Amino acid sequence: MQKSFNKQTFILSGLLFLLQIFISAGAHAVNWDTIKGKDIALLYPGQASWEAVLSTPSMGAALKAGKTCRTCHEGDQKNMGDKGVSGKGQLGGKSLEPTPVAGKPGSLPLLVKAAYDAEKLYIKFEWTEPAGEPASKMDPDFVSKVALMLDDGHVVEAARSGCWGTCHDDVKTMPSGTGKEITKYLAASRTKLDRTGGGANYKSQADLDKLLKDGVFMEFWQAKLKKDKPAVPVSGYILDKRHEHTSSPVQAESVFKDGKWSVVLSRKLKLGTAGMKDVEEKKTYAIGFAVHSQYAKERFHHVSFGYTLTLGTGTADIVAIKS
Repeated sequence: MQKSFNKQTFILSGLLFLLQIFISAGAHAVNWDTIKGKDIALLYPGQASWEAVLSTPSMGAALKAGKTCRTCHEGDQKNMGDKGVSGKGQLGGKSLEPTPVAGKPGSLPLLVKAAYDAEKLYIKFEWTEPAGEPASKMDPDFVSKVALMLDDGHVVEAARSGCWGTCHDDVKTMPSGTGKEITKYLAASRTKLDRTGGGANYKSQADLDKLLKDGVFMEFWQAKLKKDKPAVPVSGYILDKRHEHTSSPVQAESVFKDGKWSVVLSRKLKLGTAGMKDVEEKKTYAIGFAVHSQYAKERFHHVSFGYTLTLGTGTADIVAIKS
């Protein structure tokens, strides 16, 4: 029995090694060394909901006037994150984090690169996993996760704040979310929105179907990560809730070495899949990023403000280079 076990273990280890070689080869189909990256500072948001932001007179007025989060706060992410994660930061007179996580950093630097070819769009992420592991692992299955949300101009909040517009006050783990199982959603999916969120004020299914058909949704890609296993890809869209594909059209490749993650997410430019945008050259997309490090889940992550992406040439924050 012991010999059989050892043989099976040896074969399994060999297969995993070959799979890792295959994944690494796929990740290097693009010559990433020739592509300039964008350094993006992610910050810890705590319970800073979309409603809390809009209800703060200065920020609400700025966003309603068409300004973006970055207009006023670019360069201040570390300071904002440090205040939020400590439990001392406030928004609208309330603490941004009523349950601080010991040892969690307030910000996380993320390097983002993008490339494309005739068939696919590739986004590469690099970051250092924060040192130390929490005593209680929120998500014991995955040490880290990286995600992006993408819009092609149909979601107003996306252009102004990236994925922040999907984070409402009544989402679970948020101030008004106690006892609720509400996931991320768009205000456009509700008939009414107040300071506590949109609640169960859902538009009719016919209206939701039309919004989806018209492109009023945020597409998301995610890679769930273990240090010694292949990345697990997840994808879907945000409209009335978080919809996840049963079989993801997104591919994920990852390498963890010397405390650093290198992750490539990719998908076909045109999929014909519900909740996924067609991606094409010379068009500008709103994009936002998030990392759940140190076994975090739900709102205990680091997020970016809103950025822009284009393929080929343009003045976007991130320009995908044709490979």
